[in-house]
Formats: sequence, C-alpha cells, structure tokens
Amino acid sequence: MKVLFSIFEAVPFIKTGGLGDIGGTLPKALIKNGINMRVMLPKLQSIPQKYKDKMKKVSEFYFSLAWRNVYCGIEKLEHDGVIYYFIDNEHYFNRTKVYGYDDEGERMAYFSKATLEAIKHLDDFIPDVINCNDWHTALIPVLLHEEYYNDPKYENIKTIFTIHNIKFQGIYAAGMISDVLGLEYKNRAIKRLTQDDKHINFMKGALYYCDKITTVSPNYAKELCTKEYGEGLDWLFREKKDKLVGILNGINQHKISPSKDKYLECKYNTKSIKDKAHCKEELQRILGLTVNKKVPVIAIISRLAKQKGFELILEVFKELMDEDIQFVVVGVGERKIEHDFYMYSLTYHDKFAFRNEFNQEISSKVYAGADMFLVPSEFEPCGLTRMMAMRYGAVAIVRETGGLIDSLSPYNEYTDQGNGFSFTNFKAKEMLATIRYAVKIYNTKPKSWEKIVINGMKTNFSWSKSAKQYTELYEEVAVNADVL
Repeated sequence: MKVLFSIFEAVPFIKTGGLGDIGGTLPKALIKNGINMRVMLPKLQSIPQKYKDKMKKVSEFYFSLAWRNVYCGIEKLEHDGVIYYFIDNEHYFNRTKVYGYDDEGERMAYFSKATLEAIKHLDDFIPDVINCNDWHTALIPVLLHEEYYNDPKYENIKTIFTIHNIKFQGIYAAGMISDVLGLEYKNRAIKRLTQDDKHINFMKGALYYCDKITTVSPNYAKELCTKEYGEGLDWLFREKKDKLVGILNGINQHKISPSKDKYLECKYNTKSIKDKAHCKEELQRILGLTVNKKVPVIAIISRLAKQKGFELILEVFKELMDEDIQFVVVGVGERKIEHDFYMYSLTYHDKFAFRNEFNQEISSKVYAGADMFLVPSEFEPCGLTRMMAMRYGAVAIVRETGGLIDSLSPYNEYTDQGNGFSFTNFKAKEMLATIRYAVKIYNTKPKSWEKIVINGMKTNFSWSKSAKQYTELYEEVAVNADVL
C-alpha cells in the first residue's frame, strides 16, 4: 500500500499550529503499520537551513497553471525513517511568512497541482492513495478527476480529504476558475466548486471529489453535520455522511512524557506521582506565584482567540480570582486578549501569571506543574494540548465539544470513576461552576483526586489505534472508490 501524504506543515520542518504536529507524527505511525508512506510539503523559507542542506534534488520541470508556465523543483529528504518530498518554487514559497498573502489561493492551487505533477517524477512511487489535508490541498481531488483522468499513471489513484479545521475553507473570487485553475470549460467542476455568484470554495470541491472524508475526532465528525459547527457546509456533510469518518488524533507518548522530559528538573510517572509536587513548586517560583503546594494551580496553553473560550474566562475572571486558586495562561494571539491578561497579571501578580509566548520549555513546566488544565473552547476539532496535559497529570477541565470529550470520562463522585471534568454549554457561569467543583474534589478528596490524575496519565492517546484505523481506511478506499 503506497500513500502520499500531502500537507502544508510538518514538524520539525514547518509548524504554525496543530497541523504541523500531525504532519510530523502520523506518517511515522503509519509506516510502523506497514504503509509505504511518503510526505509532500512546500519548501518554505522558514524551514531550518540544516534540513535544507540535506535535501537532494529529484527533478525539475515546468507545468501549466491556467495560462502560466510555472517552475517546479522536487527535493527529497529522509528524516526519522520517513521520506519527505519538498516542492520548490521561490515565487510561491520563498517568503518570510508561511501564510497571509494576497495570492494565497494561487499559492495553494499551485501546491495542489504540483503534488499531482510530481508523481511523474517520484522514483516510480505511484501512490494508491493521496491523503490531502485541509484546504491547502483541497484542489488535489478536483484536479485529479478533471485533468488527469486520461493518464494511466493516475487512473487508480484514490483520495482521502482530512479536515483539521473547518473554519478555513479556501473561499476566493469566482474568476480563479479560469485565471488560476483553468477549469472554465469543466461544467461539473464549476458547479461543485461554486460557493455563490461571486466565489468558489476549494474545500467544497474536495468534499465532492474525494473518495473518503476524515476528520480528527469521532465527535467532531458528528458536529460537522450540524449548522452550529458545519460553517455553511453542514448540508454537504450530511449529504456525504456515508463517506465521513472521525479518527481521533494522537500524540507521541514516548516523547511526551513527564518521565523523559529534558526540561523537567524532577521527572515522575504514575508510580512516583507525588514528585509532581516538586514541578509545581518550581513553576510557582518561575512565574512569581506564591509558593504553596496546597493551592491548586489551573493552567491553559493556547492560541489566544475567541474560539478557544477566552471570552468565558475574561467574563468571570474576577470571580476566579476570588477563589483559593492560582491561574496560569501561556499563549499569543488577539491583542485585546493579550492586553487584558497582561493588566490582570499586574493586579493579581501573586496568584495569576501570564506568559505571552510559546516555547517548549515553558509548556513542559506548565504541564508538569499544573494541577488542572482548562480547555473551554467554543469548538475544538481534536484538542492535543488536553492530551498532553493529561499525560503530565494535569486534570483536564473541558467543554464538551469536538475531540475534547473523546477519551475523556467526566468524574463521577458517586462511583469515584473518571479522568477529568467537563461542562456542556458555552457559558461562563457553567465553566466557573465546573472549575469550582473540580477544586472542591481537589481539596476534600485527595485520594480520589490522585486516582483521577493517574487515570488521565494512563489514558491511551498514542497513534497506534488511529494508525490502525487509517490503515484500514486506506485499504478500503484503494479497492472501493465512490462513483463521482
């Protein structure tokens, strides 16, 4: 089974968010499952030079992008047992930022078509399946069926389209149909790509043309079929429900572990859980909080955006500060949220700490030092930070949305079972009540709390189960494609 994994980010080369984590971890897990998996990426300026120096040229050629004759270089690098191909074009990819340009649609159209064109040059590697990821690669299924259907090299290739974030769909002016895609005479493509009289939608096209649709958790797959979460495409997800599958993302549990984390002065595991208290004291000292092993530390590490539930936190922030807790926020994002947290950090400096940054060292220390980890998202397709926090023994408090509730069993004090806490509605008072309840259990039932912590640490978030599901899906798609 040969699979080409086309994605715009993958650690350690490129990462702006969770997409990069998936690009760097899922292929490794699939290779262990016996899949001949290779990854296609753009050769972006931000890739560290040490990796660029190791790349070897595979081929270079030109192809047409509507009326343009564009250059494409293919370079190859093997890293951690995975073969990566990098599409080289300085006009589209040699830029200071990964995203955020006026010609973004053209850049992604180029990347999609270059992925398909590259197959002619990949050392006899003709994939059985192309796994496309998010809107950046959404045109691959469209172009495969509209432009390559007569080429014997492509006639047996199937496509899977994976949605990581439905918020970004690739909506652009309808003129791109002719000016960039060259599909102005393809009536079927025009109909399926059309968003409205003035716009086309890359992702909408992918949902029609791909053989299977996957997303990053079973619960999120269900949510996509609703008006609340479908972002205008809920009707299409319901129409294509038979080919929609939710597979929960995983994490590298070997690497993400408090017993192996190089940034922790005191390492621990489920058998030495009391040593976590040393990490808590270290975190309190580093952040300038009052050192007190009894007061619960609640933390959040996140992009600072409305989607992540920060409006709920800010709505009840003063009430939170009236509780006997300490609170830690780490992240960057919207300026108003950054400003509000900065001002609160001056007022409540002994019990609230705000770090306006992202780096692995502070993240590790927060995961290890926190007693609870808050994820109050409005929507959350998967929720990797929650998995990481639980792995470090920080008890998750989440809103019941998307992947946050998959693999989380809310604590039941009557049965003394569970591995976290959750609340249903996107309401500040409901979140606050759940935090207060968790704090109550922390303060009054120490043995039960330790059990919750250990249950969370033992929860299986590895890629093994997910990789098995992907492997089965690839095999199914390779022999049973839907009729377009």
